[in-house]
Amino acid sequence: MPDSDIYLGRGPRVGIRPFTYADGDEFTRRAEESQELHRPWLFPPRTAETYAAYAGALIENPAKAGFLLCEHDSGAIAGFVSINNIVAGAFRCGALGYGAFAHAAGRGMMAEGLGLVVRHAFGPLGLHRLEINVQPTNAASVALARRCGFRLEGFSPDFLYIDGSWRDHERWALTAEMVRAS
Repeated sequence: MPDSDIYLGRGPRVGIRPFTYADGDEFTRRAEESQELHRPWLFPPRTAETYAAYAGALIENPAKAGFLLCEHDSGAIAGFVSINNIVAGAFRCGALGYGAFAHAAGRGMMAEGLGLVVRHAFGPLGLHRLEINVQPTNAASVALARRCGFRLEGFSPDFLYIDGSWRDHERWALTAEMVRAS
């Protein structure tokens, strides 16, 4: 399949495309290689079984959408973004989750890819608002939210259960109007 047929959006270095079940081997290998980068904030699937369940939810559940960030030169998966808890109607909102893989970290690919996902969410998906909940000690994720134009809206104590504990999070948000105004 030509690149133009698989990408939902393209930037200078990365394109975004939907998750597929066939991506499991590469995704889990990259997740395994990236454990040190992800811990203690993120636990992406590292086995075929957990990937199938994760990808299946993103592929089959209309309240979720998943995107792989792929490098143009090699097609390698550089990272991933999910939109969870998508609500239609008057709310038209979704909650973002994301992660870079170690080989692509620190190269600006996540900012480029997240920008493509934001445009897709506010365009074809018809959303109005996106939210990111970030543990305050995750400096790289906070910096990414800020770099992509999200505004800090508040603090949620004991917000998500991660790695055996309830974790505090900062709430960051972006609306379609904020993107149009920039």
